[in-house]
Amino acid sequence: MIVSGILPLYKPAGMTSHDCVMRIRKLLHTKKVGHSGTLDPQVTGVLPLCIGNATKVADYLHEQPKIYVATMVLGKSTDTEDGTGNVIASQPVHPPLSKENILEIFSAFTGEISQLPPMFSAVKVGGVRLHEAARKGITVEREARKVWIYDLELIDSDLSHSFPSITFKVTCSKGTYIRTLCKDMGEAFGYPAHMSYLQRIKSGPFTLDDCHTFEEIEMAMNEDKISSLLYPLDRAFTHYLAVKIPAGRVRAIRNGLSQIHLQPGNWEEGKKIALYSPEGKFLAIHQVQHTEKGVESFPVRVFPEEEG
Repeated sequence: MIVSGILPLYKPAGMTSHDCVMRIRKLLHTKKVGHSGTLDPQVTGVLPLCIGNATKVADYLHEQPKIYVATMVLGKSTDTEDGTGNVIASQPVHPPLSKENILEIFSAFTGEISQLPPMFSAVKVGGVRLHEAARKGITVEREARKVWIYDLELIDSDLSHSFPSITFKVTCSKGTYIRTLCKDMGEAFGYPAHMSYLQRIKSGPFTLDDCHTFEEIEMAMNEDKISSLLYPLDRAFTHYLAVKIPAGRVRAIRNGLSQIHLQPGNWEEGKKIALYSPEGKFLAIHQVQHTEKGVESFPVRVFPEEEG
């Protein structure tokens, strides 16, 4: 049986994302498995896995925003910026913070921000992964990266202790380190800080409700029902406008030709759209251009019939 599609996995704590990929390869008896965004071992939540032909859309999924629930502890920082590391600074918080203080900092960190990748991360500098250098006691010079924080929402807080905790929901772009966000927000408060908890609750179009555990996946394989857990690869493009084209143009689109749209609506230059046959068969991703012929779209990625 050829298995192909997107499998949203509920990643448990204690496994790397690569561990999850390797286990799914064994369960599904296929080598073509990839994930769309690394989660640290202690982090749980949504990890979309791309199986078979769907590995071709992993990068598209990875580009989409993620949503996390995190807890930040103020007053203590660690060398890993999370709860797994050694405490390197401690300063009790006094006087106690207020909700207004928190919302003010959240506002300051909403939008485009710069982050310095943590030393305990998989980022490569000069061909060496930072966490490998960190474990040897080496600090590598890194360049700050621009990321987007689309929304920060306060969920809960316990501000009565010397080391208060703040739980929040964050919607962010790919490449965002939530533990670094906690550290940086702590510094804005004037205190050391670290992230004590993190769960990814949404990745692209997939939420916790869409996810399946390893046990559920193994049961589905044993009962020959794994296809019921898989989403078609065009699920990666639900954030694009779906456009049906005339039946007579399906072959042309499959062959990588452009498409003129007679009633496009107010489409912006550069807008990406998902093209479908009249029967709803996924064909391609196109990008809109305004040409002398009118509103025309050109192929970004064409998906053969056996893949779409």
